[in-house]
Amino acid sequence: MPDTKKSSRRISSRKLSNLKVVVLCILAATTFWILNALNKDNYTTIVDYPIAWEYDTERFFPVKPLPKSIQIQITGNGWDLLRKYFNLNEPPYPIPLANPAEKNFLLTSDLKRSLGEFLTPTQLIGLLEDSISYQIDRIETIALIPKLDSASYTLAKNAIIEGDISFEPQSITVKGPSSVLALYEGFFPVQLDRRNLDENFSQVVELSLEKSLAEFVELKIQEIQVSFVVVNFLEGNKRLKIKKINFPRTVSLQDEEITPVMTYLVDERFVDELKELEFEAILDYSKRNRSDSTLDIQVSPSPKFIKEIKVNPEQIRLKYGQ
Repeated sequence: MPDTKKSSRRISSRKLSNLKVVVLCILAATTFWILNALNKDNYTTIVDYPIAWEYDTERFFPVKPLPKSIQIQITGNGWDLLRKYFNLNEPPYPIPLANPAEKNFLLTSDLKRSLGEFLTPTQLIGLLEDSISYQIDRIETIALIPKLDSASYTLAKNAIIEGDISFEPQSITVKGPSSVLALYEGFFPVQLDRRNLDENFSQVVELSLEKSLAEFVELKIQEIQVSFVVVNFLEGNKRLKIKKINFPRTVSLQDEEITPVMTYLVDERFVDELKELEFEAILDYSKRNRSDSTLDIQVSPSPKFIKEIKVNPEQIRLKYGQ
């Protein structure tokens, strides 16, 4: 059986042991150099130092996320700078605000003295930004007028809401930051979530907040009673008798046999009254269009319970005799 030759690339146990010793020596030397370097002073670096906002959270609310740190340039001992750079057990710098709604920024120059004392023994060289922006509003409680959101419901064909919409209670109390409450402009949208309404409505409706405002606004009530009257209109049509007014003897209609047809919508509650009316197509010669010898048809009478009156044809052409 032939002998198998050992690979020349294989490292012997003795060489491997010597290599480990070399590596350990390098690590020890590097560690000693780093520790020695960190013990020295007069290092300079830029760090994002954590800050903590202090204000009355019962009276004020941040509308936008507050800055969590500020960029500063500091100098000092290597160990101190290392802890601050990696935020190792470093307490945040407190920024007290007596009246945060009074303005929306702080000049960093006003913080330099107190921040320098806070960072001792590290020395503060300066802050990289001129100011810190924030938006903290005063918390207010106001009453809004409920208003039906027209996009939250639909009516059946030829149906309308008659009169005012009634709400109980007549106002909705909300609590939140002043700038957010100002977005309502005095009215609170009530979501009905109904489709094809064709009869009178009177129900308790649950109030809801937009997702974008839910974290800011607090509703003092959760429900509201909504009531209104729905009127349905019926489609109809009638043939009209022509009644001429102020016509000279020499003027006639180009088509004397024409019979205008009126189409309309009538309030279903007044169908009986409609049957008692006689409608006419009024042609008043004094209102003619002189440029083309036409005359618009006017319908009489025109009671309030009828709407969307249309006449076919809308105009009559006149004929002048010799």
